[in-house]
Amino acid sequence: MSAEASGPAAAEAPSLEAPKPSGLEPGSAAYGLKPLTPNSKYVKLNVGGSLHYTTLRTLTGQDTMLKAMFSGRAEVLTDAGGWVLIDRSGRHFGTILNYLRDGSVPLPDNTRELGELLGEARYYLVQGLIEDCQLALQQKRENLSPLCLIPTVTSPREEQQLLASTSKPVVKLLHNRSNNKYSYTSTSDDNLLKNIELFDKLALRFHGRLLFLKDVLGDEICCWSFYGQGRKIAEVCCTSIVYATEKKQTKVEFPEARIFEETLNILIYETPRGPDPALLEATGGAAGGGGAGRGEDEDNREHRVRRIHVRRHITHDERPHGQQIVFKD
Repeated sequence: MSAEASGPAAAEAPSLEAPKPSGLEPGSAAYGLKPLTPNSKYVKLNVGGSLHYTTLRTLTGQDTMLKAMFSGRAEVLTDAGGWVLIDRSGRHFGTILNYLRDGSVPLPDNTRELGELLGEARYYLVQGLIEDCQLALQQKRENLSPLCLIPTVTSPREEQQLLASTSKPVVKLLHNRSNNKYSYTSTSDDNLLKNIELFDKLALRFHGRLLFLKDVLGDEICCWSFYGQGRKIAEVCCTSIVYATEKKQTKVEFPEARIFEETLNILIYETPRGPDPALLEATGGAAGGGGAGRGEDEDNREHRVRRIHVRRHITHDERPHGQQIVFKD
C-alpha cells in the first residue's frame, strides 16, 4: 500500500536543483565575463556586423571618440542582446582596438588599405594612429618613383593647350620621317635614333622639372623646340640637304652638346623671375630716363627665338667626323 506525501511535509521536501549563484547574470559565469572591478568591465561591440569584446579601460584609455561614447558624453545605441551598435565598417576596427590596447600596431603594406585605416582613425579621432598612417603614406610616396608620362601631340591646337596649361618649361621633339623627299645619308638613320634616345634620357632625368612633348605630325624631320612661360625660347633643327654628285640627300645631325645646353638653359624658366633691381640699377635701367627709350627693344628681345640649325645646303658630305657647322639667327 503506497501513500503520497501531502500537507506541509511535502512543501518542506528538499529541492533536487542546485541553487543559483547570487549576483551573477545568466551565462556570465560560464564565460568568465563577470567584472571584478569597474575598469575591467567588458563591453560588447557590433561594428557594421563585426563583433568585438573589449573593456572600458581600453575604450576610455585615450582621448578618442570611443572615450566620449563610453564615458557618458555621447549617445550609445544597444540592441536587445546588449550589443553596442556602431554604424561603421568593421574591417579595420580590430586594428583600432589593438592600437588602443598597445599604443602601436603593424600597418598594412598596401597603400589602399593604409588609406582606409587612416580614414577609420580619423573617424574615431585616434590621433597617434593618424600620425603613424600619414607618415607611412608619405614614406611610400617618397620611395615610389613617379611615372614619366610624355604626351604625344596630335594637332597644333592640342600643342597650344598643353603649353598654356603647364607652368613648367617645355621640351618638344618633332620627328617625322615621312617629311623627307630624298634618300637619307648613311648616318642619318643612326642620328635620328640618337636624337630619340637622347630625348628619352632627358625625359627620365628632368621629368619632375620639365614637360616633355613628342610631335610626329610636324613639318620637320627632326627638330627640338624649347619653351618657357608659354613662348618658344630656342629651336635646334637637326636636318640638312646634302648635294651629292647625282642627287640630293637628307642628312640628320645629332648636335648632342647643343641640345643638352638648351635643355639646361630652359631650366631658368621653372619659376617666374622678375628683374633684378640691383642689376637694373647697375646698368642704368632703374635710374634716370634710360629705361623709357628701351621698351620697344626689350619687347623685341623677349619675343626673339634663338634658332640653331645646320646649314641647309651643303655641297658635299665629306666633313671630318664630329665637325659641325652651326648658324644662329
